[in-house]
Amino acid sequence: MNIAILGATGKFGKRLTSKLLENEDYKLTLISKSAGDVFDENEQITAKNIDASNLEDLKEALENQDIVYCAISGSDLPSIAENLVEINPKRLILMGAVGIYNELAEGNGSEYNVDNEPPQIPNTKAVKILEDSELDYTIFRPGFLRDGDEDDYVITHKGETPKGYYTTFQSVLKIALEIIENPELYFRESISITRDMT
Repeated sequence: MNIAILGATGKFGKRLTSKLLENEDYKLTLISKSAGDVFDENEQITAKNIDASNLEDLKEALENQDIVYCAISGSDLPSIAENLVEINPKRLILMGAVGIYNELAEGNGSEYNVDNEPPQIPNTKAVKILEDSELDYTIFRPGFLRDGDEDDYVITHKGETPKGYYTTFQSVLKIALEIIENPELYFRESISITRDMT
């Protein structure tokens, strides 16, 4: 299986790369502005120094990929989302953040809702671009990422109130692997993955 990771040199991207390398059947294309400087290429790894906001470079890098995981954050995310819609990968997982729909409850993280947290705006815009498309996507909405138990999470769906605003790296990795093995899971859904803080 061919898997591309956008933002492969970030905190989550590196963890996802390490986890996927445990399975020799996975061939990884690692993409970031510095991926080729960070990762050594081998029979499992192809590393590309690419700015994902460059459509032509990204399109070439994502040829023949079975799954694309976008772990990029920041102001370029909406333009990257537009590029992904144009490229139309077979299956996409995009990591947004909890609060992009103003879904966090008062007293349980509402200060991180997009209306109160301007840095969330690119996440909200990017997710709307995907939701308005015909892409085969899943949106992840984790909270602040920390190390912890892979089973310490509750999934809530769009329109439901998340249980918290902290998330373990390990729980997101677990659900990502479940989707990679079963691409029909959470098909065209936006799910929050958070620890229960209620």
